Amino acid sequence: MTTSNPSLHALPPASRALRAGLSALATTLALAFAGPAVAADQPGKGVKVLPLKSSIAEETFQTLLVMKALEQLGYDVQPIKEVEYPTAHVAIANGDATFLADHWNPLHSDYYKNAGGDAKLYRKGVYSGNAAQGYLIDKKTADQYQISNLGQLKDPKIAKIFDTNGDGKADLTGCNPGWGCEAVIEHHLDAYGLRDTVTHNQGSYSALIADTITRFREGKPVLYYTWTPYWVSNELKPGKDVVWLEVPFSSLPGEQKGIDTKLPNGKNYGFVVNNQHILANKAWAEANPAAAKLFEVMQLPVADINAQNHMMSQGQNKPADIERHVDGWIKAHQKTFDGWLAQARAAAK
Repeated sequence: MTTSNPSLHALPPASRALRAGLSALATTLALAFAGPAVAADQPGKGVKVLPLKSSIAEETFQTLLVMKALEQLGYDVQPIKEVEYPTAHVAIANGDATFLADHWNPLHSDYYKNAGGDAKLYRKGVYSGNAAQGYLIDKKTADQYQISNLGQLKDPKIAKIFDTNGDGKADLTGCNPGWGCEAVIEHHLDAYGLRDTVTHNQGSYSALIADTITRFREGKPVLYYTWTPYWVSNELKPGKDVVWLEVPFSSLPGEQKGIDTKLPNGKNYGFVVNNQHILANKAWAEANPAAAKLFEVMQLPVADINAQNHMMSQGQNKPADIERHVDGWIKAHQKTFDGWLAQARAAAK
C-alpha cells in the first residue's frame, strides 16, 4: 500500500500537473535563495583554523573567545595547539598555523620581525590594551627600608633582604624563557649593574609565583616580576599588599631599544605598556576577509581578563570551567559579540 496526497488526486490531471510543477518551482526557488543567505551567514564554511597559544593557561580564555566567534562564522576551528611565542610567530608566518590571540606589542617585536614582519603577519586593531608589567616588592619591606627603585638592589645589604636561599643575593621571581619578558629582565640586570646582587629565578612561573605568595603570607620579603592582565595582582594588590618598583632609567633590548618607558604620570617601571593583538597569517587573512575583520574589531577589557584569570587561580581552571566562563562572557555581552559577527560578515560580501 502506498500513501499519497488525496487532495492532489481529487484534482483533474492538468491541475495536478500544474500543482506539482508549482511545488517543484517553489522548492527550487527556496534553495536558490537559501544558498546565498547561508553562504553570507557562514563565510568561513569549510575553512580550517589552527589556533596557537603559549604555555600560559590563563590565555585560554581570550583564545577560546576568538575560536567561538570564528565557529559562528562557519570556520572549522581545530583544538588549540600549545607552543611558546617565538615558535608561534614563525609557525603563523609560514602558514603552519592560523592565529595567536596574545601577541604583545612591543614586547614581542623581535619575534614579529624575525618571523617576517608585516610581509607575512597580520595584526590590525587592539584586542586588549593597557597591559602593564614590571617589578614589585611587599609594601611592608618597601616602607621599612624606603625601597622604591630596582637600582637600590645594587647595594648588597638591600639585596640580601630578598635572599631566599642563603647565597646573599636577592631572589627575583622572574619570567619563563620564550615569553619575551625574560629578555628585558636579563637586559635590566646588566643595564642597572645588578648581576652581582640579584638572581633571576626562572622555570615554571606558576610554581615560582605560588611559592612567592606563600612567602608573602608568612610575612617574609618578596621580590617578583608580573604583568597585567593576570591573577597575581588580584592576590597581591598593588598599593595595599605590594608596590611597583621604578627603574633608574629607560633601557630595553632588541627592537624595543630607545623606547622611553616613562609613563604620563612620571613613573618609570622599566617596561612599555603593551597592547595585545590577534596575530594571524597575512595571506590567510587576505583570503578570509570575514576572519580578518573579526580579528580587527574584537576587544576584551583588561579587567574582564583579570577577573576570569582570578577565578582560575581559585580553582576554576579546568577546560569545562574556562568554557563556561567564555559562554558566560558572551551571554553578558551578546550585543557586542553579535556586532563583531555582523561586521565580519559584512566584510565578506
